[in-house]
Amino acid sequence: MGYHPSRNYIIETMKAFIETPSPVSYYEETNALLERYALALGYQVTYDKKNTPTIQVMGEDTSKTICISTHLDTLGLIIKSIDPDGMIRVRNLGGINFWGIEGATVTIHTRKNKKFTGLMACQSHSVHVFTDAHTCERNEDTMMIILDQDVHTKEDVKKLGIENGDIISIDPQFEYLENGYVKTRYIDNKACVACSIDILRYFSEHKQKPAYNVHFFFPYYEEIGHGAAYIDPAIEEFVALDIALIGPDNEGSEHKVSICLKDNISPYDRTLTEKLIKLAEAEKINFVQDIFYRYSTDATAAIKSGNNIQFAAFGMGTFSSHGVERTHIEAIEDTARLTASYITNKEGEENE
Repeated sequence: MGYHPSRNYIIETMKAFIETPSPVSYYEETNALLERYALALGYQVTYDKKNTPTIQVMGEDTSKTICISTHLDTLGLIIKSIDPDGMIRVRNLGGINFWGIEGATVTIHTRKNKKFTGLMACQSHSVHVFTDAHTCERNEDTMMIILDQDVHTKEDVKKLGIENGDIISIDPQFEYLENGYVKTRYIDNKACVACSIDILRYFSEHKQKPAYNVHFFFPYYEEIGHGAAYIDPAIEEFVALDIALIGPDNEGSEHKVSICLKDNISPYDRTLTEKLIKLAEAEKINFVQDIFYRYSTDATAAIKSGNNIQFAAFGMGTFSSHGVERTHIEAIEDTARLTASYITNKEGEENE
């Protein structure tokens, strides 16, 4: 194919999407951003009833349709209640580690399109005041938001237009370091989003097509389990690009792509996974094979919903998943390279 990732384009795209909030169910800002990217590259975005964007690219051979899924939603919070003193109580959207967001700047997104920042704090917030400041469990019952506003009562907060059910995003703290490390929240999964868009850039600039029809799919409910519950019935193969895990039982690292063989729901399709392994070997991708047992992807969400597909998943090794995460640009580029190889190879070519 000749695809080469554009490092600068991937970094700029990843940063743009990471700094555009999209906690579970909040799609307005990132859908608008995706449309701007698609328009610049000459593509059209379509939507299903869940406001899931898809960019469809016709293949050289239109007899088959495959899907590259890169979820656009991130971890977030939702307002549960407002205390009499104006403190805001929350529930999590996704697998939040509350210890990891203490002290973070958060933004409340109201239904009237207003935004208010605040500080995520524990109710035992000061070692100078509370004897249990070190030992108090950080969870939905003990964590709260103090608004960056002069509010002292529940009524003060509600006068701002803030209500129960408003969505909350967490400041990402994006950093790209000169040595190639990316350190930020939401590498999960906006690094993979940037991979998909960079491949679209290549197709657009070089007037090339994939081997078969490709749906670039960007779900919003992956973090709570139903991002790809519905997919187009035309899809025969479904590949989720998502972060991979680093830990004592895993072989992955921040410099490697991990091909997932099983998550906490199911083993992945053997035929499609074997194809990816052979392509990774042929492309000399720095990769490992791994299983993840506290983890799932939209590929297994699609299977659980009864879709008749072959399914697989892979992505860059990511340290401190669901916290301030870290990976290396080389693993992101290799994720894009493996994706491009997969969607431009016809049946059997991985064996040649």
